[in-house]
Amino acid sequence: MGVAEPTDWWRDAVIYQIYPRSFADSDGDGIGDLRGVAGHLGYLSELGIDALWFSPFYVSPQADAGYDVADYRDIDPLFGTLADFDALLANAHGRGLRVIVDLVPNHTSKEHAWFREAVAAEPGSAARERYLFRDGLGRHGELAPNNWTSVFGGSAWTQVDDGREAPQWYLHLFDPAQPDLNWRNPEVIAEFKDILRFWLDRGVDGFRIDVAHGLVKQAGLPDWHIKSAELEGGGNRGPMWDQDDVHDIYRGWNAVLAEYAGDRILVAEAWVAPAERLSRYVRSDEMQQAFNFDFMTVGWDPVGMKESIDRALTTNAAVGATTTWVLSNHDVVRHASRFGLKDATSWPRGIGAHEEQPDAALGLSRARAATLFVLALPGSAYIYEGEELGLPEHTTLPDDVRQDPSFARTGGAETGRDGARVPIPWVADAPAYGFSPTGATWLPQPPAFAALAADRQEGVEGSTLELYRAALRLRREHGLGRGALEWTGADAAHLSFANRGVRVLTNFGARPLPLPVGARILLASEPDAVVDGALAPDRTVWFAQ
Repeated sequence: MGVAEPTDWWRDAVIYQIYPRSFADSDGDGIGDLRGVAGHLGYLSELGIDALWFSPFYVSPQADAGYDVADYRDIDPLFGTLADFDALLANAHGRGLRVIVDLVPNHTSKEHAWFREAVAAEPGSAARERYLFRDGLGRHGELAPNNWTSVFGGSAWTQVDDGREAPQWYLHLFDPAQPDLNWRNPEVIAEFKDILRFWLDRGVDGFRIDVAHGLVKQAGLPDWHIKSAELEGGGNRGPMWDQDDVHDIYRGWNAVLAEYAGDRILVAEAWVAPAERLSRYVRSDEMQQAFNFDFMTVGWDPVGMKESIDRALTTNAAVGATTTWVLSNHDVVRHASRFGLKDATSWPRGIGAHEEQPDAALGLSRARAATLFVLALPGSAYIYEGEELGLPEHTTLPDDVRQDPSFARTGGAETGRDGARVPIPWVADAPAYGFSPTGATWLPQPPAFAALAADRQEGVEGSTLELYRAALRLRREHGLGRGALEWTGADAAHLSFANRGVRVLTNFGARPLPLPVGARILLASEPDAVVDGALAPDRTVWFAQ
């Protein structure tokens, strides 16, 4: 069936994130590709999702796994061709799946034609005005223009090698290979509207906007006394994040999307706090969704979860927006591992072999319970590839295979994001667990992936894959995403709520919790979740009365 002409389909959509290099490799080079995704569209459709979100597949030197874009209008040969994308898009639409693509507007690659032109041009030229070039401080311009730091560690400034006596510096809030664009420049604004139209004309259903809160910097680029790390203090601190002028950009983009039929959407990746600041991104004339990172970072904590849910629902309702629920993505430690740490509310920036190793069984039980809790909430939900298999973080990756620039730029002080990006397993007894026909993988997979491979879980009652399928089916049948939350209980040991006739109970405590008399079990996070009418610890149950 084709995609119907909708109205606000995104308000309750379940969207599956595909990290292309780690999903499925069709040609044996060890890197996932678009044809690999196409070969698994049946699996994705059967899962019960509504849309796919693709992390970047554009032409890129891959200094930051494709988030350094050299050409926004073409596919990197690593992943295939525009023809491959068009075929994949048509196939997905034919199955009723919408497609959202990543857009990286804060910075380009240093290999982008604009930046190469800028380095070759004179200071003050139109080419340099597309970026944030500045003269250095000190007697000979040998010092950075200000004290800003990179999210990946070190200075946010790099001096260009242009043969001049006092070369200018350029700003990069991330890696030196990712120079920041100047979003006060009309040429930049016009270029990205054209990029939006290029992909909208091909038929994409929306865009996830990378670093949506970082495009506009405070005029004058003043010094700032705290490092620029996105997560610090909620992400909206300082002159480089969440400037009010950024909203003018998204109003312009909203108008571009309105030119197209089919209710296309913009999704903000904005590490912004408090919730009232985040809700500004999803006002009626800006974006349709923003990731609810506040909830994701709370961890396995009933008090914190309830407070975060209430904040999000209240502030989003005030602007007429839906709320998103996210537990994992390509930038964070997988929740099946975070929840297995001694402190299940901690927020590690990667886990290495020298660090505390999670309790895998406990982490998976809590991850399944949290997923069942989240999928019953009103709003939209995001699933990160492999979480439906219960995949943990790869916590023992050798340092010499790590590729995340944050690991290198911090001298290993930050373990980085590679452990969440390991290629996923499809067939337990195949090379690379079925990820690649040759057994090649751009990052090594842990032995634990064999037991979690999709073929070991397919049709197996109680498996994590079948739990996700059942939860998504019931979510759709009961219209939970379009419902309303009514708390029925909350304390340090449990949370319970009702939504459209479905009752949800999660046990965060150490003792079993009695279920109400007459409870009819609809779905439980574990086969052993309910014994003698009581819910075991670290479990969630859906029931009706």
